[in-house]
Amino acid sequence: MSILSKSLERIKPSPTISVTQKARELKAKGMDIISLGSGEPDFDTPDNVKSAAIEAIKKGQTKYTPVDGTVELKNAIISKFKKENNLTYENNQVSVGAGGKQVIYNAFLATINSGDEVIIPSPYWVSYPDIVLLAGGLPKIIECEEEDNFKLTAKSLKKNITQNTKWLIINSPGNPTGSCYSEQEINELVGVLLEYPKILIMSDDIYEHIIYDEFNFYTPAQNNKIFDRTLTVNGVSKSYAMTGWRIGYAGGPPEIIKGMAKLQSQSTTNPSSISQAAAVEALNGDQRFIQTRKEVFKKRRDFIVEMLNKINGIECIKPQGAFYVFPSCKKLIGKKHQKLGLIKDDKDFVTKLLESHGVAVVQGSAFGLDGYFRISYAASDDELKKAIDRITKFCSEII
Repeated sequence: MSILSKSLERIKPSPTISVTQKARELKAKGMDIISLGSGEPDFDTPDNVKSAAIEAIKKGQTKYTPVDGTVELKNAIISKFKKENNLTYENNQVSVGAGGKQVIYNAFLATINSGDEVIIPSPYWVSYPDIVLLAGGLPKIIECEEEDNFKLTAKSLKKNITQNTKWLIINSPGNPTGSCYSEQEINELVGVLLEYPKILIMSDDIYEHIIYDEFNFYTPAQNNKIFDRTLTVNGVSKSYAMTGWRIGYAGGPPEIIKGMAKLQSQSTTNPSSISQAAAVEALNGDQRFIQTRKEVFKKRRDFIVEMLNKINGIECIKPQGAFYVFPSCKKLIGKKHQKLGLIKDDKDFVTKLLESHGVAVVQGSAFGLDGYFRISYAASDDELKKAIDRITKFCSEII
């Protein structure tokens, strides 16, 4: 008889973390590995942010803080929302957690009852369904077509709403596809939700600043008709290269924010006081580096999309945001590799690619859509060029 809880049986380990760990293990054995599976920028945290953290330590800001964020950080978040998104929040409408993942977990655990459904467009960030399951809810997966740039349509949304629907998750720019919802597309979805006043909307905006081709970012809460039931989730991990600092935040209805704080008071309590001080500087300080780094990401995106589409059997659309591409390997599934045998599915494709040619990517099925794989191009130009050469060679060996 297992000593572990039955709720733990409902979830699986994060596939992206599993791939990264396997890559580390092979590297430790002496294999030359190029790891393109991790979802974090390869840039360092800006110096002014690091300096703010050091100064906070020197000033003795090492004690407990308010459970869901310091006044200074909440004010910085409120200012960010107003300045960048034209959203007005008060202190009791903002929550700070130990990363965006905890913020999402808190929100679902605070609001979901047994049998509640959460609509999750697929492909999705790997943790959404498992967090819903841990909260006692039911993930309602809606597969989004490549011809729609992997985005949920109003027609598909309306078709999948039931009397048990509690939440809809929107992630734009999206992980794993990099797809971005335009203002028109968001408002078409909002138009459907206006017919169902009890459904809540979670907008995961963590990649907000990593957008290309003059795309205009728009978040659902900017539509006044849906503002009062939208939780807008963001953080400093991606835009400010602060993945290890663990600071995420959200703006939303006071009742939900209060419930999240109550939950957090009995779990982690406050996020790191030092990380919060650093996040204040990140949000209030010089933002010019974001544009500089975005230009580097865009150059990498253009290179990798062009080169992937030259590989026989691989097709890749050009995303408008984030630092991922989501190419199709469907034409290679069911075929035989000269040395490794049959490529059974996308997981088999990425496993054989890693073990034979040392390139770590993540299978599309981990994100809810078979026949694809995710590449993170948050890596150096040299690494990306070597990775493309290896993927090209691997695919050429499939006949």
